[in-house]
Amino acid sequence: MGSPWRVEQDGRQALLAAGDFTLVDSRRPYHFDFPEGPSTVSLELPLEWVARWLAEPETHVARAFRTSEPGWGCALAAFARPWEPKIACAPPLPVNLLTDQLGSLLSLACGETTVATNHMPSLAERVALQLRQRLAEPGLTATDVATSLGVSVHTLHRAMAANGQTFANQLMAERMAQAKRMLQSTAMRRLTTAEVGRRVGLLDPSHFVRLCRQHLGNTPAALRKGP
Repeated sequence: MGSPWRVEQDGRQALLAAGDFTLVDSRRPYHFDFPEGPSTVSLELPLEWVARWLAEPETHVARAFRTSEPGWGCALAAFARPWEPKIACAPPLPVNLLTDQLGSLLSLACGETTVATNHMPSLAERVALQLRQRLAEPGLTATDVATSLGVSVHTLHRAMAANGQTFANQLMAERMAQAKRMLQSTAMRRLTTAEVGRRVGLLDPSHFVRLCRQHLGNTPAALRKGP
């Protein structure tokens, strides 16, 4: 698109020009302000994959990686720009090579050149990432997560217990934290409280209300109004 546009998340904001690249965390509220109809390329990056390349991904959201400025940010934006659906159907190079190149450029652009080789998330960290990524799935089980991580359910529970957690408790904590963020976001006021519950994997509205009282100390409606 030709006109500058704005991205905002977690109190950060940046003005982007045509061809620029930015990161947002889709688990939390964010806002794009397009002055005209946009033409964009959107890449959905799995949380586990991002964690391989960035130690603290949340510190890089709503940041402009500019094609107009020399450096790794320019290289990242230029590399990401052609990733249209047709590339997924007929990649010009092996997929693992392309994704590793993207991750390397992301790490370099964010100034985390040692992350890819030195930071390997523990199993507990990988489980936590899975829970944040999949908390909207109503029937999510420990078996589902263990299978996706290539470990046994016993190994998963043992790793969580070593951190003083259980699968059910941590999943509920992640769901409630996300629900609170959504209820208190002005950008999501249009959503009903039942829809907020659905988006965190809690399909029964009355059950969602009870859980909010239990874990957040108030009803969804009261949390939305604020103090």
